[in-house]
Amino acid sequence: MRVTDTSDLWWKTAVFYNLDVETYLDWNDDGVGDLEGLAHRLDHLAELGVTCLWLAPFYPSPQQDNGYDISDYYGVDPRYGHLGDFVEVVRTANDRGMRVIVDLVVNHTSDQHPWFQAARSDPSSRFRDYYQWRDDVPDDQPENMFPDVEDGVWSFDEAAGQYYRHSFYSHQPDLATDRQEVRDEIAKVIGFWLQLGIDGFRVDAVPHLIDTDEGAEHGFLQALRGYVSRRSGNGMMLGEVNLPYDEMVPFFGADDGDELTMQFDFVANQALYLSLARQDATPLATALAARPALARGNQWGNFVRNHDELTLDQLSDDERDEVFEAFAPLESQRIHGRGIVRRLPPMLDGDPRRIRMVYSLMFSTPGAPVLFYGEEIGMGENPAVSGRGAVRTPMQWTDETGGGFSRADADDLVAPLADEGWAPEHVNVSRQRHEPDSMLRFVQDLIRHYRSSPEIGWGELTLLASGHDCVLAHAVVSSTGTLVAVHNFAPDGRSVDLDLSGLLGAAAGDGGDAGADAPRLVDLLAERSTPEAPADDGHHRIELEGYGFRWLRVLRADEKRLV
Repeated sequence: MRVTDTSDLWWKTAVFYNLDVETYLDWNDDGVGDLEGLAHRLDHLAELGVTCLWLAPFYPSPQQDNGYDISDYYGVDPRYGHLGDFVEVVRTANDRGMRVIVDLVVNHTSDQHPWFQAARSDPSSRFRDYYQWRDDVPDDQPENMFPDVEDGVWSFDEAAGQYYRHSFYSHQPDLATDRQEVRDEIAKVIGFWLQLGIDGFRVDAVPHLIDTDEGAEHGFLQALRGYVSRRSGNGMMLGEVNLPYDEMVPFFGADDGDELTMQFDFVANQALYLSLARQDATPLATALAARPALARGNQWGNFVRNHDELTLDQLSDDERDEVFEAFAPLESQRIHGRGIVRRLPPMLDGDPRRIRMVYSLMFSTPGAPVLFYGEEIGMGENPAVSGRGAVRTPMQWTDETGGGFSRADADDLVAPLADEGWAPEHVNVSRQRHEPDSMLRFVQDLIRHYRSSPEIGWGELTLLASGHDCVLAHAVVSSTGTLVAVHNFAPDGRSVDLDLSGLLGAAAGDGGDAGADAPRLVDLLAERSTPEAPADDGHHRIELEGYGFRWLRVLRADEKRLV
């Protein structure tokens, strides 16, 4: 069966939500979030409108890299519960209309994994070939992904008497994924979790997953995707591929998208922050115009922030400095020479107009939105926590001590809470549930409109001339409908004249007759909106406030959709 033959391409219009079990809700009050706590908060995600839950690694781990250093692919870290608790989360999520995907981290293991311990202690062990070894360090070794922490990608192991490769931290030895026996093990891992009811995987560090001394080899990804599709007719793979567009496309696959199902759009994400820094939509418009066309079964994942640093490595040095100066002026707010360890609201000085404009843009851009936990309430970071941990503070449920995350003493919490103006007494779910104009209510509203606008997931992007560098205007057109979105990156208002004649003519299906049967426009985000007819020549004027935004649905005369 071809990958794109399946009729259930649910990821095309999904709303993804990423969380780490250990920082979401501590049910037994030991200071660490757990699966039982997550199960009790799935109703929050269902009410929000989430349709797919993405769980960060919850496997047994020494926790030297937030769980991405895995010591057992087939279990649950005892701090979070056990496999029975995991199955209960999946069942409960499914009952609430949500699918579940989990992290697939198979570029490397922890150095505490039994495979590596066996490999380093016995050169004749079959596990020796699971990793990459050398007697000496090559002169042309590539730069480590964490150049401010690691000198290179080869480290000497005293027990093994050889150097082993690690693309990331030295406690994360790379697997030899070019070897069939390693691929067979990875297939078993995939099959195990699919058997427990998940719907796919977020695949970590994809370019490193298939990188060998002989170069990238995409047959491995094709095999993984084929295996997922055979074991689960609607399973998917969402890949982390932080590369320019021309280098990302091959990871979707050459044959109708037969490798990764989805990829995060790192190019547009980084251009977004350059546009925010300049208050100029041009960098983002340029990035979106360069987006490659995808096969029917593929999709982009749109995001504002994720669990790592806000990486800016695809910007030029001067562009990156612009973003640093605007949003991370302190050296402590930067990491690895390329990223920012802050959440969006503090970066934008808490300006609700600007914050909401960014999320409106994320939800209206063609693709599927991916939320990082806490974004729905505008959580901030804790600058006192070093590195990536600054944005991985516990979820803030109430204004109580511990933020409703845990009743454990502060010293026993898995991570410190956000502080100052972003502390739980100021930002929490409970309060915002009762405030009609809260960030939570706003995000719920965006999700509701996104889910009722399948053209955003299925349609093609058309950039529209706005007449202002600070205004991004775009349309998404598909057989299910047409949506026009306009976003102002400037703090002062703009009057925008849009030429919609081409879109209106296509919607009318008769060349754009401006009579009684002509399409009309309705403002989806307005409290009450009466459909408006554009001018006879198809032009429509929109007034935008500073950081203002509008979603306009094109309604045909025979339209029966609710607005």
